[in-house]
Amino acid sequence: MRRYSLFDRLITEADKALRTVAPGAMQGHRPSPAIPLNEQPLTEEERRHVAGLMRINHTGEVCAQALYQGQALTARLPDVRAEMEHAASEEEDHLAWCAERVHELGSHTSLLNPLWYALSFGVGAAAGAAGDKWSLGFVAETERQVCDHLQGHLADVPVTDEKTHAILQQMHHDEAEHMQMAVAAGAAELPAPIKHLMTFMSKVMTSAVYRI
Repeated sequence: MRRYSLFDRLITEADKALRTVAPGAMQGHRPSPAIPLNEQPLTEEERRHVAGLMRINHTGEVCAQALYQGQALTARLPDVRAEMEHAASEEEDHLAWCAERVHELGSHTSLLNPLWYALSFGVGAAAGAAGDKWSLGFVAETERQVCDHLQGHLADVPVTDEKTHAILQQMHHDEAEHMQMAVAAGAAELPAPIKHLMTFMSKVMTSAVYRI
């Protein structure tokens, strides 16, 4: 098996970063659950609102990709490598689905994505360096907060928007599985101040990305 140098790994991570933040560059492995459903009419206000919510979800997936990729540089995770790679693959699906839905709604993904990617990559790398149980702890807590956001968005999206609901429901299912995977693998319970900081940063991100 080939051993990659640090330079090789950095090049690989740079390529992943570009594919994550460049609009339309990421292709999903699974077809979007919205494909079989018909587009239902929305008012202009509803369309703008749903586009803002899906822009938030897209940026959340950008952050998830960065978190996993940052961990890949520093964490060992030998016993759950396959599960982590599977989770990262599903996050790529979510990224592609959200981007497609935002564009269908006549809007654009966030211009702030490179910033959030960089911040999340740093968090992932730091968590991985702190040890695998803490790395998994960040995954578990991140996915828990993502599930909470998705539940709120499901309640906020008009019931007639079947396409968006289908995407959010599948994402919620996948994210809950990722959280359980991390917990089962030995994720540490993060200290309350770190959880509160993650919640605060999430609120800052959602407020900014909804509009930009």
